[in-house]
Formats: sequence, C-alpha cells, structure tokens
Amino acid sequence: MAHVPSLFDVGSVTHAGRVRARNEDSYLVRTDVGLWAVADGMGGHEAGDLASRIVVESLDAIGAPDSAADLLAQCEARLFSANQQILALSHERQGAIVGTTTAVLLVRDGHYACIWAGDSRVYLINRHGITQVSHDHSELEELIADGALSREEVQDWPSNAITRAVGVVADPELEVVTGPAEPEDIFVICSDGLTRHVRDDEIEQHAATRLAQTACDDMLALALDRGGLDNVTIVIVRLLAPRSSEPTRTPLDPEPRP
Repeated sequence: MAHVPSLFDVGSVTHAGRVRARNEDSYLVRTDVGLWAVADGMGGHEAGDLASRIVVESLDAIGAPDSAADLLAQCEARLFSANQQILALSHERQGAIVGTTTAVLLVRDGHYACIWAGDSRVYLINRHGITQVSHDHSELEELIADGALSREEVQDWPSNAITRAVGVVADPELEVVTGPAEPEDIFVICSDGLTRHVRDDEIEQHAATRLAQTACDDMLALALDRGGLDNVTIVIVRLLAPRSSEPTRTPLDPEPRP
C-alpha cells in the first residue's frame, strides 16, 4: 500500500515546573516520519535527564519507513537499543537505578500505534470524547485493576511508583495499542507533570478548541498555576484532512472523454 502523506497540526512544550531544579523530561517531534514521543527520566545526579535523552536520541535515528509495520518495527528496535544504553549507564554508576518512562505515538497509512512503558500517557480525542489510549504502568493502577482501591480513593495518594520503564531490566516490557487514525483525531502525549494538575476533561477542552501549540502553552500555564510540582511536557498532534490530489476543474473545462 502506498504511503499517503498526512497533514498534521503539531504543538510541543516542556518545562521544569515550579519546584524541580532540573527538567528530566525529553520529547521528540518527527512529523516527517509520523513519530512523536515523550520520556520522563528518573534517577539522581542528572541520570534521569540522561536516560530520557538517550531514548529520544535513539528514536530520532529512525530512517524513512517503508510502511506502518516497518515504522513500528524500527521504533521497537530503537527502544531496545536505548534500553541497553541506559543499562550500561547504570552499570557505570555502580548499579544505580536509572530509567525513563516512554510514550510514543506513530501515525501512518491511516493507522496509529501507541508504544509505552511507565505512566507518561497518550490520549485520543475524537467525536466520542477523550480516551486514555495508554494505561499507567504504576502501583496504584495495579491496585485499581485488582479491585483493591477505587479511582476516587487514590486521587490524593502521596506516591505512585511506576512498575515499568525503559532502562531498568534487560528485556523492557513495552505495551503496544493500535487503531485507525482519522482526520480530526487529536492525540495528546504528556508526562505525569501535566496529569497531576490538569483533569482529562480539561485536556479535552483545551486540545479540541485551540491550535496545537496554543493548547500546549495554555495547558502548561494551567499546570504551573496549580503548583507545577513536577516537570511538564506536552505534545499535541491533530490529524488534518489530506489535500485532494485530484486536479480541480472549472465549468469551462471540457468534459473528459469516456
């Protein structure tokens, strides 16, 4: 199947927040191949920002894909490569835990794929409303899934350790969800610095009613106004209707012959 280039309205922003001295988030915008990513690093002494940067730089090395399947395969290979590099970094630091969440969105040939580990999120906004495509790899999410806690009970929980990340174990557990991508679909990729301050319905309202960059800037301002307790990173991707490749005809053009 031939690749039909899509048109996108894309916005992105990252900020250290109001509390943290260092921004350990990284993000990647590769609209040319249909790839966008957010990584939220963890680990002391600058290791977190190194880990997230390793993931982004590894993904940035992806070449022009032949198909949607090729893009997904390249993405997974680059994430496994980044995982090995981060493990080597950990070894250099006497086994210190170093890692990063990763949330990647791929869009090609009318389909999307979401690949992630950790609690950075991918949302899809369409005519049905907002849906969290990814689900958090975290202790609290596991407790909710097991029925031990309700979602309301964990609203003000003091901590929420992640249970998966890139760079922590030799064989990273990446989760993949795929689906159809249609014009006017809006994807929001973000670190938990946004979602701890801004509700899903607010994310939907901002992303659905503004240009992508304006929505990113406005949501960052909202997170900072509400405390900015963590680094905040947001990437918004809106799919636009492709321009028709058919030549336009005027009423004066002769009718084509049968």
